[in-house]
Amino acid sequence: MTITTNCAGMRRRDCLRLGIGTLFGGGLVNAVRFRALANAASPIVPQAKACILIWMDGGPTHFETFDPKPDAPAEVRGEFGTIETKVPGVRFSEHMPRLASSLDKYSLVRSIRHNQGNHGAGNHYMMTGAPPRIPVGCGAFVSFHPSMGSVVAKERGGQNALPSYFSMPQMSRSGGPNFLGARYAPFVVNNDPNQSGFRVRDVGVPKALLGDRFQNRSDIRSAIDRMQRIQDEAAGDPVVAIDEYYRQSYDLVNSKEAQAAFDIERENDKMRDAYGRNGFGQRCLLARRLVEGGVPFVTVYDGGWDHHSDLFGRLRTRLPDWDNSVATLIADLEERGLLESTLVIALGEFGRTPTISTLSGQTKPGRDHWANAMSVLMAGGGLPGGVVVGATDRKGHSAMERVLAPENFVSTVYTKLGIDPNMILYTPQGRPTHLVSDPTPIRELS
Repeated sequence: MTITTNCAGMRRRDCLRLGIGTLFGGGLVNAVRFRALANAASPIVPQAKACILIWMDGGPTHFETFDPKPDAPAEVRGEFGTIETKVPGVRFSEHMPRLASSLDKYSLVRSIRHNQGNHGAGNHYMMTGAPPRIPVGCGAFVSFHPSMGSVVAKERGGQNALPSYFSMPQMSRSGGPNFLGARYAPFVVNNDPNQSGFRVRDVGVPKALLGDRFQNRSDIRSAIDRMQRIQDEAAGDPVVAIDEYYRQSYDLVNSKEAQAAFDIERENDKMRDAYGRNGFGQRCLLARRLVEGGVPFVTVYDGGWDHHSDLFGRLRTRLPDWDNSVATLIADLEERGLLESTLVIALGEFGRTPTISTLSGQTKPGRDHWANAMSVLMAGGGLPGGVVVGATDRKGHSAMERVLAPENFVSTVYTKLGIDPNMILYTPQGRPTHLVSDPTPIRELS
């Protein structure tokens, strides 16, 4: 067998394509630069313009959602029954009837696994496609690499003065921009759109500044900004980041389109009821409005999926509402002609243990962290409907058929959005780094 890679993992084909002898003669930096140029010469045609990421923080159980094991022993299968889906032979939890009946509208991946079994590391891996460089604790907020949202914000940009990356009601642990800089951090909407009188903070003019006073203050600020100072964020001027936040806020205040996108009360009661009169449902609705307004990436942060105890009691109440909101989002986007141009993704950092457990001091059973298997819902953006990729073993212990890594998932997202996962990024210090170390998307979802 002919060896076509060197010890650095570069393939012979890449060497020939880049004329590697000449490039290394000119230095490694030139080699990397020319490879990046070669990548840019073959742009990926986007199938999607936007992405709504539903982040199920804590690690949702795959057993009680998308990958039940009805034939497994009781200590594995749990308390819930199962129901048929639109795809023959595929079953979901009994508490997810709407998503089960609409599986022909989206794809499901059942075979992603990794080796990061705590929240901080698992979150980073799935949010960025890059494993943490050092051991990370469960409660850590870590950032070794830009998140998908920040990369999409940089590469795609927004419209109508709206920021290009939103997160509601908070940013996930690893949802930030890292070395891309503050301008690509998410705009966080922490208010609850289910509450009456909902408004987005910092995007309305205070009553004390109505009329000319607001414009006068803006003019003064602009004059100060023209004064000579360091204009390099990487060089350590913190005002550059503040300026970016100020500019975004000023644009939001003055954009009628942006204000309209935030005004969820323009939706009729029937539509708001359909999404569910709860915080999660209304954030899904607001995410749809933001995508309509031109925002390319919206994260709906949905916490509380870390069910070490009382798993079945909590999910009996939670899953029907969650199922309804997500199914409504997909159906609403389709009815508006937006599903083909909008990715909808739902996942967390990992799955849950095959065997039901009771932690010390807890009397109601749950499941613990488990990175060997997890399920991911992926809809829209040119994805096929009714496709289930991969499988776990009969006890849900591990992905065993068509085993995939977080890199494959993240590369699929980037590819659908027209971003080359093989792109080379550069830190402010000029250090090159791959956007995704394995830029291979999931072929069944192409």
